[in-house]
This record gives sequence, C-alpha cells and structure tokens, in this order.
Amino acid sequence: MAKGYWVSVYPAISDPERLTAYNKLAGPAVRAGGGRTLSRAGRVVAHEAGITQRVVLIEFDSFEQAVAAYESEAYQEALVDFPDGVERDFRIVEGID
Repeated sequence: MAKGYWVSVYPAISDPERLTAYNKLAGPAVRAGGGRTLSRAGRVVAHEAGITQRVVLIEFDSFEQAVAAYESEAYQEALVDFPDGVERDFRIVEGID
C-alpha cells in the first residue's frame, strides 16, 4: 500500500505567533491520525520558482489515512485557528508503492 503525505509550503507568514498556536492544536490531531512529521521548517535550498519559507512534510501509512486525518474532527477544529496572516500551499499526495 502506498504511503500518503501532507506537503505544505508557506509563501508568506505575517503572524508567526498565531501559526505557533495553530501548530499546538494541529500537532496532536496529526499524530492521532497516524501522521509522522518528517520535515518542519528546516533548511531549504530552493531552485527555479522554489520558496525558501517554511516547508512541512508529514507521512502517513496510506493515502487514505492522510485524507482521513485531514477530514478528522480534531484537525478540522485546529483549522479553525489557522491564522489569516499565513499563506499556505497544502496538498495530500500519494507515495510510490
């Protein structure tokens, strides 16, 4: 079964304190859904039209588990606190088996 991944890139963060507050809610929701954070705000080398701002990569045992974690009540509650001052490009992708 192919793994699932949440991939988030943050082109703009104008309210880092509120992003931290969201992360305090989102982290436990992601872990409860089976997610494992592989990368979060580490070093980035961007090429072409790449963005060097925050990049987050979270792994799940399956694509279906990744989708279910996003749709979970706990994560949806965390999203209510996602700050307006943060621009995020978020997607759920299926890995290669």
